[in-house]
Amino acid sequence: MCRILKQCVTHLFHIMIDTVSIIQRFYEPDSDLYKLLLLHSRQVAQLAEHLGQRLIAHGTPVDLDFVVEAAMLHDIGVINTDAPGIYCYGTEPYICHGVIGRKMLDDIGLYRHALVCERHTGAGLALSEIEERGLPLPHRDLLPVSIEEKLVCYADKFYSKSHPEKIRSLEVARYKLEKFGPATIERFDAMSSLFGEPDYSLLHSSE
Repeated sequence: MCRILKQCVTHLFHIMIDTVSIIQRFYEPDSDLYKLLLLHSRQVAQLAEHLGQRLIAHGTPVDLDFVVEAAMLHDIGVINTDAPGIYCYGTEPYICHGVIGRKMLDDIGLYRHALVCERHTGAGLALSEIEERGLPLPHRDLLPVSIEEKLVCYADKFYSKSHPEKIRSLEVARYKLEKFGPATIERFDAMSSLFGEPDYSLLHSSE
């Protein structure tokens, strides 16, 4: 009950948090991984904020402060994964970084932000997809629900930590998701219809 009450109060009276300080609790600031994570997170935050501002301009309410914070923290769990190509030398499969991030943020009381971590992989993952593919993930829906969760999930698909110098076109972002199956593409297309294509002139170079 106390946890639910805290979530409601945080949602109604949002106070901006220092996301960089939170990242530094878990990452060495001089490390290559920290620098890459910060770059990627800022890219996703910039795009998610841009898309959110467009929604607001058309009358859709969006908690933009939360969107920026959540985008900055959405990949915090990568540190415990085995992905040496992006300086991650942990032991867990990379696909687990979202649920790892959720636990890390849950443990410091950022429950709403934690859900964004868990729900941003691909275009979200349904329980049926997790079971059918035998993924090493909790057996529950890991799908973005709120408009803010969907914004971060969608914006993340336009950037790669392997090639952080470029922003993907909508077509490339969609193509990269095909490996997750038709249900993922359907969810991505729904988000694309909702949020539209980024204004690349306001962002970095596109591929």
